[in-house]
Amino acid sequence: MIHFLIPDLLLLILPFLIVVSRIFSSKRSLIPWYVAFLGLITIFVLLNCITVGETQLFLSNWKVDRFGILMREFLVLAALMGISFSKDYFNHTSDFTPRMHQLSEFMGTVIMATFGGVVVISASDLLTFFIGLELATIPMYALTAWNKKDSEGSEAATKYILMGSVATAFELFGFSYLYGFSGSMHFTDIAASVLINPSSPLLWISVLFLLSGIGFKLTLFPFHTWAPDVYEGAPTPVTAILSVTSKAVAISFVTVLVFGPLNGVKEQMAPFLALLAGTTLFVGNLGALKQYKLRRFMAYSSISQAGYLLIALLGPYEFALSSIVYYLFIYAFSNFLTFFIFGVIERNRPETFDSLRGLSKESPILAVALVIALFSLAGIPPLAGFLGKFQLFYSAAQNHHYVLITFAILNNVLALYYYIQLIKSAWVEPADPTAYRLIVNLRQKVWIIILSVAILLGAILPFLNDNIFKIINY
Repeated sequence: MIHFLIPDLLLLILPFLIVVSRIFSSKRSLIPWYVAFLGLITIFVLLNCITVGETQLFLSNWKVDRFGILMREFLVLAALMGISFSKDYFNHTSDFTPRMHQLSEFMGTVIMATFGGVVVISASDLLTFFIGLELATIPMYALTAWNKKDSEGSEAATKYILMGSVATAFELFGFSYLYGFSGSMHFTDIAASVLINPSSPLLWISVLFLLSGIGFKLTLFPFHTWAPDVYEGAPTPVTAILSVTSKAVAISFVTVLVFGPLNGVKEQMAPFLALLAGTTLFVGNLGALKQYKLRRFMAYSSISQAGYLLIALLGPYEFALSSIVYYLFIYAFSNFLTFFIFGVIERNRPETFDSLRGLSKESPILAVALVIALFSLAGIPPLAGFLGKFQLFYSAAQNHHYVLITFAILNNVLALYYYIQLIKSAWVEPADPTAYRLIVNLRQKVWIIILSVAILLGAILPFLNDNIFKIINY
């Protein structure tokens, strides 16, 4: 039984091993980076070797199930891509991106936030649930202000902390009302109380507070206003990690709530979830239309993606979990691929659409990869993003939410328009003769190729998607 916990324990220990390896190595040694990289790969391999039948409980509140194993794999893979993307920002200086420092501490902080996400998906009681969410969030505050001399980063971190603190207060209010309603912190006891008294005012007050609190972390409308400023002000590697890991933890939080303690009132919550999903989609897509800075553009793209993920929760348990897991993997590949390309651009040029001009002639590989990433995010067939969105819509269709699905498809047309603006800059508009020449190192090339192939294979080999259905379906 204990072998189920080995990956979790290794993930908890890994940040400390990285910092200790830094203490006993030279300042420029790559040993801490290799410890982090090989440690995450080892954990990912171990997770793939675990076969879970029924849900396993440890110490009565630590849960390991099939959904949890897949989400652990996702979070570890996202951390692996994040630290790989970050490494170049600690190695170089340029006129446009300041050099980052303390790589070992940075990687340890990223992995600790990843462990917080594991706590969220493993929790079986409110206290563990809350601790996991904050353990996944608080490191992000520090990462946002990692460049201490960067005034924009400090401003972004200040906004993030202030609004995050308010969101935390809302979550605590929600948990307190939920505890007062049920008299217990354990999910099974709360779920039983919800079935007995689904119309209790205390219950619905807690639902309101919890949706408001998690709406901040998931960037749902109207709690999304922090995202553009934080995404733009934080260091680019932090923005990439924040857009993937933080969103995955937040949607896991909502999923555990909706299909766990609040499952008895899921049908009554459906109109609220549908309203949040629809408005978030529209606001995110509308906001992206007016952007010309790359990271601010990705912030609004991330907001709209949160709306798509929320749509899946309107479906039955098996369809919702399967579609969310698959879409998160595809979203992570597409998002990190986009940020790897932006990382090459911003090293030598400003972070604007104009810096992409003439990319197809200067670096065809980057231009093709950009098309793959953006069309996947837009959900264009035959790329994997299309299958991902199709599953999200299919999940909601199981419970006949056809109006919301139609609205989401119309919004997808709007999203395609603004993604095409970036592709137009890269493929149609002439290059700026005064722009600095782009330099792509070996690590960036390898990751760009791997992520591009992953997006293509996710579409060409649909049995990968079927496997996720089989793994989650009991």
